Amino acid sequence: MPTIAISDIDIYYEILGKGPSLLFIHGGWVSRKMWTPQVKHFSANYQVITCDIRGHGRTGGSLKKRYSMELFASDIVEMLEKLQINEPIIVGLSMGGMVAQVLATKYSDYPIKALILSDTAISSELTFNDKLIKYLFAPKWLFLLIVRLLGVKRYANFAFWFAKKSRGEKWVGEDESIIDYEKEEMNRFDVKEFNKIFSAIYDYKIQDLSKVKVPTLLINGEFESKSVFQHANKMNELIEHSTMKIIANAGHTSNMENPDEFNRVLAEFLLKNKL
Repeated sequence: MPTIAISDIDIYYEILGKGPSLLFIHGGWVSRKMWTPQVKHFSANYQVITCDIRGHGRTGGSLKKRYSMELFASDIVEMLEKLQINEPIIVGLSMGGMVAQVLATKYSDYPIKALILSDTAISSELTFNDKLIKYLFAPKWLFLLIVRLLGVKRYANFAFWFAKKSRGEKWVGEDESIIDYEKEEMNRFDVKEFNKIFSAIYDYKIQDLSKVKVPTLLINGEFESKSVFQHANKMNELIEHSTMKIIANAGHTSNMENPDEFNRVLAEFLLKNKL
């Protein structure tokens, strides 16, 4: 089992293929497995790297009392340096996109070739709707309490039901096998680790994206929430060399819901920028 010691944990990683380095960063409460369609496709021409972020998958939890996007990014940079991975192309979805933003803005001494941000947010409180949810309908203390009272499994079932009602079934995705995969991953967490990850997402602040000077691709599923599209528009405004693309017939997990289209859009971007 390939692991590498970084700071206080052993991080699990996988590398497949040869060529320019292409790192995929997964979303919250899932694992590197979400990138399976991309690993299979891009490993023919790239050195594809996936890992399980601290708290997730085979890496597992840690004794840290608090997690943050900065901590996750620091872990990944340390992993890449120890693996001697130079100038990678970074792809992040959802929470992984937040980690990627931190990596791209706060590690100028660790250059990257390009940045791909998919179905992600620029902060936890950019829009009025974000603030309404964060401070009125779902304050941090209430969310953490609900997870403790329900337990992770019952909370996961509730969260998917609520997402379907509030954001629509197409946002969640209509492929039951993907939903089953996500629930299975979520159910692996204990309450403590689950809530540390939620707190990291809740506390996420906007980064200085004007520092990003590499080619950047902003991807969203067609049925992504209006709020996330507003976030993408703000990213596009702040990042000088950025373009936006929409993945048809996909919601929040666009890379899994329509992998062929996601792979095509990403491949075109890489080819266009000679990466």
